[in-house]
Amino acid sequence: MKKLLWTVCLLGFLVPQNFGLQVQYDGTLTNNGHGELEEKEDPRSYLENYDYKKYHPIEEIYKWMSQIRESYNKVVTQHFLGMTYEARPMNYLKISEPASTQKKIIWMDCGIHAREWIAPAFCQWFVKEILQNYKTDSRISRFLRKLDFYILPVLNIDGYVYTWTHDRLWRKSRSSHNNGTCFGTDLNRNFNVSWCNTGASKNCPDLTFCGTGPVSEPETKAVSSFIESKKDDILCYLTMHSYGQLILTPYGYTQNRPSTYDELIRVGQKAAEALKAKHGNNYRVGSSSEILYSTSGSSRDWAYDIGIPFSYTFELRDNGTYGFLLPEDQIQPTCEETMAAVLSILDDIFEKEWSTDRAVMLAPATMGLSVFLTFMLFF
Repeated sequence: MKKLLWTVCLLGFLVPQNFGLQVQYDGTLTNNGHGELEEKEDPRSYLENYDYKKYHPIEEIYKWMSQIRESYNKVVTQHFLGMTYEARPMNYLKISEPASTQKKIIWMDCGIHAREWIAPAFCQWFVKEILQNYKTDSRISRFLRKLDFYILPVLNIDGYVYTWTHDRLWRKSRSSHNNGTCFGTDLNRNFNVSWCNTGASKNCPDLTFCGTGPVSEPETKAVSSFIESKKDDILCYLTMHSYGQLILTPYGYTQNRPSTYDELIRVGQKAAEALKAKHGNNYRVGSSSEILYSTSGSSRDWAYDIGIPFSYTFELRDNGTYGFLLPEDQIQPTCEETMAAVLSILDDIFEKEWSTDRAVMLAPATMGLSVFLTFMLFF
């Protein structure tokens, strides 16, 4: 044993300091490539100090996603969705409890419009709430037994970066057009549903520029290809925006109401009531074409038209006092009330899909009670 220790010590002196060995010591220290030992960051410590009441640049969100995956590795995986125009990776988080059967999916994306910072803040809040509570909250644990959550915290990453570095109120993506003289496409006008027919523009400088064709942008292509591949299992498509305090149903591209309009409105109104109960804020519920304005090429309408039964756009706080510049002191109440609304929608979806489970569970107990009563009548 002594010879082994002396050999290890001797090797320590012989190895050049700039050799850069990636050796771990008890899982806490690593060589940083400069012959110095540095402490390996504990993901739990990072997450404990992560401030969900602040807006975060994309680098911090990327790091947060990695730490979430490491800290909750039994239920969280991170997956590559595609690359943005400026070659940034689009990654989504999947929250899933192990199961022997295929589960249904809830999709949520945030930040399709770059300047709407409260949306990515909510996506992170939602992930936090699910992961911190699924073991102790019977409502959330019930959802995870039947559902997987797919969350894309920032869809328009290039545009989001641009709002941090150049123009806080930038809306579109950052793709180049007209020989590099014009930039950006409104990604929520670029989906393949009634493309560029209403509420959109074919003129690149405009805020609602719909792109050069349906699904012409790498970001919309990545999302739509993935959703198409999973559409038979997706029960709900939620896309988070701001501002206006609205819960929008299909459609934006026509005044015609979808066949399930009444159900979509009922579920949406119940969600708005749950939201109001939290902090007293009123959200209007209805189709975009009826209570907001006409839009074509939106992800919400596209998702519904390919067969996803529940599809909603949330327009979060506020009503225009601060608009896209919502102060950080409103992040927490906004996220709390939005969380209540989303959970309400999940309640209705769960009840619709699996209400028979409760009947099946009650049947044996009911049958047992009947046998007991029959037995007592005879004796």
